Amino acid sequence: MTTPTASPVLPAAVSPIAAKLHRTFGSLVALAVLSTSAPSIAQSLATDLGSLATIRSGVKSKRLSSYNPSGGNGDRLAGIAPGENRVLADISGAGIINHIWITVAPPPETLSRNDLVLRMYWDGRSEPSVESPLGAFFGQGWNEAYNYVSLPLSATPLKGRGLVSYFPMPFATGARIEIENQSPTETITSFFYYIDYVEVAELPRDLGRFHASYNYAVTEAPAAGENEWGVLRDPENNLRGEHNYVIADIKGKGHFVGVNYYINSPSPIWYGEGDDMIFIDGDPQPTLHGTGTEDYFNTSWCPKEIVSHPYFGYARVNGESGWLGRTHVYRFHINDPIYFERSLRFTIEHVHANGLTLELASVAYWYQERASAVKPVPARDARLPKPVIGVRDMLRWRDAWRRRQGNSPTLWGDEK
Repeated sequence: MTTPTASPVLPAAVSPIAAKLHRTFGSLVALAVLSTSAPSIAQSLATDLGSLATIRSGVKSKRLSSYNPSGGNGDRLAGIAPGENRVLADISGAGIINHIWITVAPPPETLSRNDLVLRMYWDGRSEPSVESPLGAFFGQGWNEAYNYVSLPLSATPLKGRGLVSYFPMPFATGARIEIENQSPTETITSFFYYIDYVEVAELPRDLGRFHASYNYAVTEAPAAGENEWGVLRDPENNLRGEHNYVIADIKGKGHFVGVNYYINSPSPIWYGEGDDMIFIDGDPQPTLHGTGTEDYFNTSWCPKEIVSHPYFGYARVNGESGWLGRTHVYRFHINDPIYFERSLRFTIEHVHANGLTLELASVAYWYQERASAVKPVPARDARLPKPVIGVRDMLRWRDAWRRRQGNSPTLWGDEK
């Protein structure tokens, strides 16, 4: 696959309307453009600043928000009860959503944002093209809150409770955004939001529709038991990724633009020897085959450091022994989208040859030729975050091991 290179000019295959939208809104909107000349589409970030001086015609800025129409200070949606669904936006006509901001009360320690489900529908479709727990979509794993910064998505102070998207979300005939409260007990007492968009007379046909899909799994160890780094036996081979974790399984034409990936490891050994294996257009072997989890996320050597780049980073790392516990990594393909004509299946090993039990969750982001349904999120109870294994659990492991070894008072831990 040829890696797209930055270009100041859109290809001739792109419509004049799309070219005008790119000049107006810059490289993030260029992410949504579908073209037969894919390598020319990725645009330099400089076009964002460079386009600010352009005088615009034929577009109108619009906003939907939770402001109080009476003029009072109660600028929120209130009283979204358990099981209730609220419509945040119901827009007719053509346009592009270019900014979303959300914050919610009670705080995450009381009302988990894993229990709130975000859905987006384009062009009158009855099935959503975006469906994800609210926190996971915006880069907040499990039931936690922490600051997180990337180019298209961020979670901001106070303590990650401001949720922000700059993904462009085009629509030709309408857009609807909803939130569902799946908490069994907690009411959303305050839901504040902005949804900013531009209204246009006509949307170019080569602008794709934004999609996002959530997945969750507790992976299964091999029948022979867990293994990594050849500690317990010779490592197995994995050529075709049959048991890999699936980040995205897409049918249609489009391009993949990123993932938030959440790992909870119950073992202190490194979880990230797993290769990324990406199958494009039905290829039986991986079209793109990587060399390790941290390598795909543009880092190296089993890191445990917070790093924030506009395109990739580690937003949360574990503080336990080894690599025990929770880690959130992300990568966005802003300058290097992954293009597909008929299908894309993005998988990753859960360590080499899928040798460990891990709790994994992810949100994949892509643009597709037309609005398509994504799979529903698992039921609330099926996606409840598992607890973090800690030092007390490790002491219990050691006690069980000591008893199996005869419980000698001087057992150290490296005995076979």
